[in-house]
Amino acid sequence: MNIVILSRNAELYSTQRLVEEGEKRGHKIEIIDPLKCDIIIEKEKPTIYYKDRYLDYVDAIIPRIGASITFYGCAVVRQFEEMGVFTIAPSDAITRSRDKLRSLQRLSKAGIGMPKTVFTNYSRDVEEVINYVGGTPVIIKLLEGTQGLGVVLAETKNAAESVLEAFNGLQARVIVQEFIKEAKGADLRALVVDGQVVGAMKRQGKEGEFRSNLHRGGSANIIKLDDDELKLAMKAAKVLKLPVCGVDMLQSSRGPLLLEVNSTPGLEGIEAATQRNIAKAIITFIERNKR
Repeated sequence: MNIVILSRNAELYSTQRLVEEGEKRGHKIEIIDPLKCDIIIEKEKPTIYYKDRYLDYVDAIIPRIGASITFYGCAVVRQFEEMGVFTIAPSDAITRSRDKLRSLQRLSKAGIGMPKTVFTNYSRDVEEVINYVGGTPVIIKLLEGTQGLGVVLAETKNAAESVLEAFNGLQARVIVQEFIKEAKGADLRALVVDGQVVGAMKRQGKEGEFRSNLHRGGSANIIKLDDDELKLAMKAAKVLKLPVCGVDMLQSSRGPLLLEVNSTPGLEGIEAATQRNIAKAIITFIERNKR
C-alpha cells in the first residue's frame, strides 16, 4: 500500500515509528507536509497537488495534524476523503476533538462521566461560576490549549477571579472545571486503536505540579485499567468517531472521569511506558480496513 503520513516534522518519534513499522510490513510510506499541499477542487475530480505531482496514488493517510494548523490540515484530510482515501482519523472527528467545549457536550450527552464543567461568555459573576463547580480550588482551561498550556489551577476565590478577569480581558474563551483532589496530580492515558484499548499508562506530574503532561516533566508507568476505565475510553472514542485516539481520564472517588480525547496522540511516552508496539497496531488497523 501507499501510505501517507501528514506531518510537518519528519523527525518526530511518532512519525519515525510509523514509517519504521509500515516499511517493515512492506508498505511504501511517504511523509508529506499538509501545509505544502494544494487542494484542487474540480467537478467530479477532487485532487491534491504536492510539490511536483498529484497525490492520486495514495491508499491511506495517517494525519498527524498539530493544533496550530487544524483548519488547513483538516481541509487536506477532507480532500483525501473526497478522493476515496482511507484515513485513521476523519476530518470531522479531528475538528470535533479539537473543540474542547463541543466534544465535552457530545460526551456528556452520551453519559460519560467528567469533572463538573462550566463555560461562560465572559461572565462577570465569577463567584457564581466557581460555585457551579463546587468551589475552589478550580481548574481554568483555554479552549484551544494543548500539552498543558493554557491550564491554570486557581486555589482561592481571589486567584480564580484574577485569572478569569485576565482571560476575559484578552477575550480568550475558557472553561472552568472542578478540581479532583484525589487524583493527586496524576491522570490516565488510554490509547485506542480500532475501538480497543491497546495500551495504557498512568502519568504523574512532577512534585508541586498538578499537570501530568510528559512535555512538562511528568513521568509515566504502565497501568492495567479496570472495567469502568476501559469502558469509558472505548465509549469516548466511539462517541467522537475516532478509531485511533488517546483518551485522558482521572481516577476519582466516583469512578473514572474524562478529561479529553486527543485525535493525534503521541507514541513515545506510551510505547516506552507499556513496551507495546502501538505503531504496529495502527499499521495493521489500516491493513484490515483496506482489505
